Amino acid sequence: LSVTSVEDPVIMSKIRQNLREKHARHIADLRAYYESEIHSLKQQLEASHKTASSEDLKRINQNLRLCNLYILNRCDQLDAALNEASARIKALEDKNNMLEKQVADWRERFYAASNASKVLQERIEEMRTNNKEKDNTISRLKSRLKELEEAFEKAYKLSDNKNTRLKEENKMFQNLLGEYESLGKEHERVKDTLNTTENKLLDANTQISDLKR
Repeated sequence: LSVTSVEDPVIMSKIRQNLREKHARHIADLRAYYESEIHSLKQQLEASHKTASSEDLKRINQNLRLCNLYILNRCDQLDAALNEASARIKALEDKNNMLEKQVADWRERFYAASNASKVLQERIEEMRTNNKEKDNTISRLKSRLKELEEAFEKAYKLSDNKNTRLKEENKMFQNLLGEYESLGKEHERVKDTLNTTENKLLDANTQISDLKR
């Protein structure tokens, strides 16, 4: 039996039914054959009672005893073969049930891994979008910082007496620089999280490939 046949409950059911029908037909044919032989021997015995001698009757009785012993031995052999076939069918049924449970378990694990992979993929796409937005924000902040630096240098060159304005611009510059550094740290953290999530997705895809095999 192939693995596919063992895993298919319909094929197993047909195999069991065919084995039972085969043994039933075989036993019925043997029973009919031996009953016919016994009936024929009985007729011969009845016919020979009138003409046969005592030696002939003894020989016929001996042949009948041997025939009966053979029939009994043959029936025992058929019963043993039937019991062995039944045990084999039972073993195949148990194996089939075990394989069905394994297939169901593997199917659930595969679906779970696929769902996890889908969630991770969506999370990665979301993080990539956020990361792109953060990159754009950082680029804008860099441009703004450059503009402020140029304005600061220009204001410094124009007048050394505008301390108040310079302090305000310096404060705004420091605030912007702090915001830039904060966004830079957030950007690095998002990158680390993205790498971790991509590694999880790779593990999930590897598990899916194993389950598919």
